[in-house]
Amino acid sequence: MREVLFVAGEASGDLHASGVADELRRRAPNVPLAGIGGSRMERSGVALIEHTDQLAVMGFVEVLKHVPRHYALLSALRRRLRSGVVGLVVLVDYPGFNMKVAAAAHAAGVPVLYYITPQVWAWGAGRLGALARTVTRAAVILPFEEALLRSHGVPATFVGHPLLDRAAAAMPSRDDARRALGLTDAERVLALFPGSRAQEIARHLGPFLETARTLERRVRGLKVVVSVAPGIALDGSRSPYPLVHDASFTVWRAADAALSKSGTSTLEAAVAGCPLVVAYRTGAASYAIARRVVTIPRIGLVNVVAGESVAPEFLQGAAKPAAMADALEPLLDPASVARAAQVAGLARVREKLGAPGAAARVAEMALAIAT
Repeated sequence: MREVLFVAGEASGDLHASGVADELRRRAPNVPLAGIGGSRMERSGVALIEHTDQLAVMGFVEVLKHVPRHYALLSALRRRLRSGVVGLVVLVDYPGFNMKVAAAAHAAGVPVLYYITPQVWAWGAGRLGALARTVTRAAVILPFEEALLRSHGVPATFVGHPLLDRAAAAMPSRDDARRALGLTDAERVLALFPGSRAQEIARHLGPFLETARTLERRVRGLKVVVSVAPGIALDGSRSPYPLVHDASFTVWRAADAALSKSGTSTLEAAVAGCPLVVAYRTGAASYAIARRVVTIPRIGLVNVVAGESVAPEFLQGAAKPAAMADALEPLLDPASVARAAQVAGLARVREKLGAPGAAARVAEMALAIAT
């Protein structure tokens, strides 16, 4: 069998692609794996063509700065696809670049499996036609995506959300989580999740810390911890609170409530059962463009999956410490109606995410269509 070529453009894609690579190694150890990714993929046996460290960007405007690098990399991939060594392309998220790779693979006659497809339900619905033309199979991770993509001619299958696999391996009990962080059972604990990219940290850390300071004045004895995502180097001098590196599920389980940037982290909250407030800030130009193209009323994935406002959202200028503190305060109270209502909503979201085993299902799909 010819090589399986993975393309993942940032840390989250590297994580999800590595899970699929591990499963492929178990099922077909002699199949060569190559691709664009990070250290996790490399440890899973993928021979890296390019490391993701220099590729991950966010925002509509910020992407423009990386166009020359992306163009050169796309040219190299086109040559590889035309060479005949590639039997399957597995694309993971990163739609701005990976849609172009899908078109190149289709032109070269190489089948394409797209895992974690573009969020066409939020914006970029024009990509549906391109997906139908260029993608052989789509492995989707949100429950409503399968029917949406199939209705537009994309052969999609809901495989469950990959964070469930991580949770099965890394989710501690509340007691164990608190012991790991040096917290007692009686303490009220607020967790901060400012982001998984340097740009997100730069925009969120300040207002998140000020929100925590505001709550410290209201909630006697409040403890605060800051979750630091994998690959993020956050100087401890920037935070008056303890930093917890690469252990998000431990932080979620230890916390009574959390303030989190939008995205997959909000689904982690649902799996962990931790009430939260969602906030997000981006550059002014990117936000102005987003307001024109985003078609959904909510941006926190926990609310998107729920189809309702389970967790309060504070976007851009509305992400003010006093307002976020007002929303968080009742969630820190174990007897509050607001907390009970959100915990019930999070449980409904968890049920919608499917069952563990997404990476294994994607690997089976890959072997079924590889040439």
